[in-house]
Amino acid sequence: MDKFENFINQILEEANNLSIPEFEDYSPNEMQYILNNPFEENSPVGLLRLSESDYDDIPILNQIKYLLRIIENNGELKLTANGFLPVKVVSDIYNRGFIKDDLIESGISKLYKETDSITINLTRILAELSGVVKKRKGKLSLTKKGKIHLNDNHELLKDIFTTIAMQLNWAYFDLYESEDIGQIGLGFTLILLNKYGGKKRLDSFYSGKYFKAFPELLEDIKPTEYETVIDYAQMCYSLRTFDRFLDYLGLIKIEKKKGLKAGKYVIKTELFDKLIKIKPPAKLK
Repeated sequence: MDKFENFINQILEEANNLSIPEFEDYSPNEMQYILNNPFEENSPVGLLRLSESDYDDIPILNQIKYLLRIIENNGELKLTANGFLPVKVVSDIYNRGFIKDDLIESGISKLYKETDSITINLTRILAELSGVVKKRKGKLSLTKKGKIHLNDNHELLKDIFTTIAMQLNWAYFDLYESEDIGQIGLGFTLILLNKYGGKKRLDSFYSGKYFKAFPELLEDIKPTEYETVIDYAQMCYSLRTFDRFLDYLGLIKIEKKKGLKAGKYVIKTELFDKLIKIKPPAKLK
């Protein structure tokens, strides 16, 4: 019986180490790290240390740092009765120009409060979730980690990156029903961009490979009567992954096509190759 069990376990172990074409030749074992622990030592995905000047090219990092400096300079920051940043701070952060909002810039919407800008709302949320600030009695203050990492760009960026990947609810900022599309398999998207992102490609190129690797994410999707499941899922993936994650980190450039559903072109930046380290599949080394 022991011999039989050992034989079965050996077969299973070998199967889990096979290269899977849909996974860009990574094995199921490697994909477990990519999905569940994308930035751990055994994962094919890693974050490299940048030169100090390169950190200036990361919009969301610098917007969060600016908020942390405000808190540091004042000792603490009193929030509104609903737990949001005060109006003057919201205006101050936005006017620094770290990340512009298309709707605000076009005049379609106005900036009055924190939730009028996704990126400013995201800035406070990330600061709290990453543990660099704490909220007590309606006020924000720096934590011990926050005081240290505020002066260490590499560690602060790791805080932000891992929080976006593992803790933030990506569905919070949109009306798509799925809470998993984009966030699950983020490491795989980074692998795709590392491999194919040197050339300008449509966002649908990446979503096609993403859903080919994770077809189960298409289950239970209920699109509107004017869309297919694939169209609905592709727009969800593209919005969350490119517009509201990688672009905020300065890792891609987006060139939008005309028309609401026309898609967009995506190309990785030089910063991407400086920051993101991708190990090839074990079988191809």
